Amino acid sequence: MKACIRGAAVVMTAISTAVALTACGHDAGSSSGGGDNLRIGLLLPDAATSRWETQDTPLLTKKITELCHDCTVEHVNAKGDVATQQEQMDSMITRGVDAIVLVAVDSRSLGVAVKKAHAAGIPVIAYDRLSEGPISGYASFDGEEVGRLQGRALLKAMGAKARSGEIVMLNGDPSDPNAAAFKKGALSVLNGRVKIGKAYDILQWRPETANLDMSGAISALGASTIHGVYAANDGLAAGSISALKANKVAPLPPVTGQDAELGALRRIVAGDQYMTVYKPFGPEASAAAAMAVAAARHENLDRVATGKVRIRDGRTVPATMLTPVPVTVGNIKNTLVKDGVYTIRQICTPQLEAACGKAGLT
Repeated sequence: MKACIRGAAVVMTAISTAVALTACGHDAGSSSGGGDNLRIGLLLPDAATSRWETQDTPLLTKKITELCHDCTVEHVNAKGDVATQQEQMDSMITRGVDAIVLVAVDSRSLGVAVKKAHAAGIPVIAYDRLSEGPISGYASFDGEEVGRLQGRALLKAMGAKARSGEIVMLNGDPSDPNAAAFKKGALSVLNGRVKIGKAYDILQWRPETANLDMSGAISALGASTIHGVYAANDGLAAGSISALKANKVAPLPPVTGQDAELGALRRIVAGDQYMTVYKPFGPEASAAAAMAVAAARHENLDRVATGKVRIRDGRTVPATMLTPVPVTVGNIKNTLVKDGVYTIRQICTPQLEAACGKAGLT
């Protein structure tokens, strides 16, 4: 009955009372025969970062349906467009889904849509990125620790060159709260220990923008003075490495990354990228799925979350914050391969056979 009332309230904002009551009656009929019959919306931000479709979507869908056999997952991708994601949120609200898992393209812009969902009685679980608005729960990793891991790894790889050389910083999208956390964590390690020659904030995390900015940094600073690249994720790392190679920079300076994308692991094995940060997708997806199912059932999220996080409006909400893991060539086997994220066959293409043998990936 609660779902029926909520569905009617949402539809009535768009069309007539009569149509709303018809829609409500249809929902009541579809839930007959037992079970939850809950619908959970999954809103992803872009296609530029491969993890959303290749890792998070299947893991979230699998865990949600394990916890709730009658639940269905309605999955959409905004492809980096804020307006598209706002429309997708409005559509989910109008259709009366029971809960939403949201990775916001722009956390501030989506705050209004989160308020709409809350007003319609639809709980929103912020996934990986903390969204503004009255969210009900949050599942992610310690963003500042991610940045610290990247900063420490870069200084270690640079060695003595950190004292005399310069680095280029390729930070993430400033509209993404995670990007600010990564940057803050990295700067807490890098400031005072290495000169930052150029720093860029990459809108929508676009690798092609990182490529252009890296080329600009090489022109401005000179290839011989760049001894390290802080790239906030693997897509930005790929763009920067492509620019370094196009400008015939050799040997390549150490480049950081994040997300443990398959392409990044291959670059690490090949020696083109120094490190990435592995954020175990399985536990993150499991935490968000448990919160989404509990929220859809109107259960207390404190029983499935491991802690709390304070959001912008001052409230604290149930949250599960996980620990990231740094990955270099020496521990790929004991992290990502061991966890079953990738197989050695997937990582070790024929071109990488010798390098894989040297790395112990056999």
